[in-house]
Amino acid sequence: MSLVLILIGVIAFIVVATSKFKLHPFLTLILAAFIAAFAYGLPSITIAKTITSGFGGILGYIGLVIVLGTIIGTILEKSGAAITMADCVIKLLGKRFPTLTMSLIGYLVSIPVFCDSGFVILNSLKQSMANRMKVSSVSMSVALATGLYATHTFVPPTPGPIAAAGNLGLESNLGLVILVGIFVAAVAALAGMLWANRFANVEPDGEGADELKTQNQDYEILKQSYGALPSPFKAFAPIFVPILLICFGSIAGFPSAPLGKETLYDVFVFLGQPVNALLIGLFLSLLLLKSDKKIEEFSERISQGLIVAAPILLITGAGGAFGAVLKATPIGEFLGTSLSALGIGIFMPFIVAAALKSAQGSSTVALVATSALVAPMLGDIGLASEMGRVLTVMAIGAGAMTVSHANDSFFWVVTQFSRMSVSQAYRAQTMATLIQGVTAMCLVYILSLFLL
Repeated sequence: MSLVLILIGVIAFIVVATSKFKLHPFLTLILAAFIAAFAYGLPSITIAKTITSGFGGILGYIGLVIVLGTIIGTILEKSGAAITMADCVIKLLGKRFPTLTMSLIGYLVSIPVFCDSGFVILNSLKQSMANRMKVSSVSMSVALATGLYATHTFVPPTPGPIAAAGNLGLESNLGLVILVGIFVAAVAALAGMLWANRFANVEPDGEGADELKTQNQDYEILKQSYGALPSPFKAFAPIFVPILLICFGSIAGFPSAPLGKETLYDVFVFLGQPVNALLIGLFLSLLLLKSDKKIEEFSERISQGLIVAAPILLITGAGGAFGAVLKATPIGEFLGTSLSALGIGIFMPFIVAAALKSAQGSSTVALVATSALVAPMLGDIGLASEMGRVLTVMAIGAGAMTVSHANDSFFWVVTQFSRMSVSQAYRAQTMATLIQGVTAMCLVYILSLFLL
C-alpha cells in the first residue's frame, strides 16, 4: 500500500506544482523523478544515471521526429497552407453542412498545426462562414475547436501522441498509431460536431459579441495578407506524404510481408521510418516558401519551429526520465497485479490522463506523464502487445482531452475569439471535450474487445 501512496503523492506534486504554483512541466517532471527515486529507495548512486538515461533514451528515439514535425507545421502555418486546406474542404462540402465543414477543416489542419494556432488562423473563416450561412457563431466555434482538438490528441506527428508512442515503445511503428488515431479522432470529432449542433440557435453572450456580425470581410482580408496562396498539392503534400510513407512502412513490416522481402520492401521500410518520412515532408514544404531569398526564409522558419519544439522536447525528455525511474521500482508490477484483479485494464490510462489533464490543463503534459507512468505496467495489465500499446496511446489521448476548462490555454483561445462568456464556454466547449473524451474512450474499449 505504501507503494501506491508514494505514487499518489508524486502525482499530487505534479498537479500542484504545475497548476497552483505554475512551475514549468519540464522542471516539475524532473523533480518528480528525483522524489520518486528517493521515496522508492533506489540506490543513490544510480539515480542520476537512471534519470539521464531515461531523458536521453526517449529523445534519441523520438526527438528528431518532434523537431521535424514542428518545423513542417510552422512552415504550413506561415505560408497560408491552412487557408488552402480550408478552401478545399469548403469546395468539397459546399454550404450544406456548415458544422461538418468546420469540423473537417479543424480535423485536417490540426494534424500539422497546433490546435491553438489553428483556431486563431481559422477564426475569421469560421466567423465569415457563420455570417454568410446564418449559423450560430457558438455552434461553428465548437465544431472548429473540437475538430482541431481531435487530431491534436490522437494523430502523430502532433508532438503529444508522438511522445506517448515513444514512451510506450512504438517509435518504430508510428504508422499503426496514425491509422488507429485517424479513426478514433474522426469519431471524437463527430461527437464534438453533434454537440456543437445543439447550439445552432445560440448566439455568443460575451463581451464584443455584437461585433462578430460585421466580420464578413475579415476572411478575405486574411487571405490577401498571405499573398498568393499555395496550391492544394503544395499545402497537403508536406504532411500527408510523410503520413502515407509511415503507414506503408508499417504495412511492409507486417509478418505476412504484403510488399515482399526484396526491393519494394527495402524502399518502403527505409522511407517509412518516421525521421526519413518527415525529412521528405520537410523538403516538400520548401515548395511553400515565397520570398526571393528562399534559403533565408527557410532558415527563419526552422528557427521559429525550433523555438516551438524546444519546450516540447524538454517535457518529453523529462517524461522519459520520470518513466525510467518508475520502471526501476516495483510499482509497475504491484499496480499491474492490483489493476488486473480489478479488471479496469484499458480504462486505467484514461483515468490517469483525464485526472492530469483536468488538474493541470495541458494535453501534452497529460500524454507525456501518463504514458511514462503506465509504461512499466503494460505487461501486467495485458497491454504489452503491439496493438495493446497502440490502444493505450488512444486511451491516454482520450483522457488528455477530458476536459478543457479554465486552466487550459486552448479554452481561453476558443472563448476569447468566439466572444463567449466563461459560463457559456463551459456549457459549449468544456462539455464538448468531455463528450469527445468519453466517446473516444468507449470506442477504444470496443476496439480492445476485438483486437486484444
